[in-house]
Amino acid sequence: MSEQPSEPAELDRSSRTIIIAAIRITCLGFLGYWSLVLVGPFLAIIVWSVILAVALYPVFAWLVAWVRFPALAAAAITIVGLVVIFGPVTWLGLSLVDNLATLVERFGEGSWAIPPPPEAVKAWPLVGEKAYEIWYEASTNFKQLLVTSAPELKPLASTAITVAGNAGLNLLKFITAMVISGFLFVPGPALVEKAKNIARLVATERGEEFIALAGATIRNVSRGVIGVSMLQALLAGIGLLVAGIPAAGILSFLVLFLGIIQVGPSIVLLPLIIWSWFSMGTTAAVLFTAYMLPVNLIDNVLRPLVMAKGLSTPMLVILVGVLGGTLAHGILGLFVGPIVLSIAWQLVVTWMQDDSAKIAAAASPRLLDRPPTP
Repeated sequence: MSEQPSEPAELDRSSRTIIIAAIRITCLGFLGYWSLVLVGPFLAIIVWSVILAVALYPVFAWLVAWVRFPALAAAAITIVGLVVIFGPVTWLGLSLVDNLATLVERFGEGSWAIPPPPEAVKAWPLVGEKAYEIWYEASTNFKQLLVTSAPELKPLASTAITVAGNAGLNLLKFITAMVISGFLFVPGPALVEKAKNIARLVATERGEEFIALAGATIRNVSRGVIGVSMLQALLAGIGLLVAGIPAAGILSFLVLFLGIIQVGPSIVLLPLIIWSWFSMGTTAAVLFTAYMLPVNLIDNVLRPLVMAKGLSTPMLVILVGVLGGTLAHGILGLFVGPIVLSIAWQLVVTWMQDDSAKIAAAASPRLLDRPPTP
């Protein structure tokens, strides 16, 4: 007759198991945290690389079917992407340097002057008197205005330098991500299968669906935000060049940038439309306005149509994800935000459907047991 283990021995074995499990979880958590700290500086580059690879993969697949060499297709997409990035940025930088050099030269010669303010400026609400004084002093003695305003301009200058530095660093990260994404095209299908395997471990039934949803969301957002903004900037640039607007290139770049960050081009195009009625003839102003107004509104029509195409997630959820992600995480959040909210929305919908099915299944036997009504 075998002896039954005593109760204290079972408790000791259970406590030992709990302690070992707690130690393992703690070690895994520490390892995960340490890995995240090490990868943290490169996290934005990694995420951007994945986003670019997913967004451009249909182009890669089409190019492979045409040239028959995957490596050549990946190299071509990477080179074209770098040209698209470097071209406008280099041109904008050279234009700004040239304009600043001209401004400094005229300022040193004393040939640069600010026209005096009109009397109507005084009638502006709240800031009219102060704006008139500053403008008048700038038109009469701009050097003295700079000397007296230097203490107030120092914080603004430091902020501008910080912003410019951050913009340069983010641009460098984006260029690095563009290069890395070129190496992800060829092993893309194998990487997607590995991502699906990981997703199946996290969400057994819906993991593969969530991976497909993330990819579709990235492609739709890239087309709806970046694609529509590029089209809008191109059309605006054509109109500005035809109308002979000064600095048409810089204004077109601003239209593109403001469209991508979800501010919209209205703060650039609407003042230009108003300016055209004071600086152009009536016929030219009418034509310029008739062309620019639809260009200014084109994103409001095309963007929702492109972003919602092929997705079961409501358009409002995607727009909230785009706006909230941009406000919380900058340009990167433009893509991460709608992906997170789309997956969260699908989880909520699945949970509600499962609960409804369980309630219906529980209620159906009771309905069958009821005696028929006479």
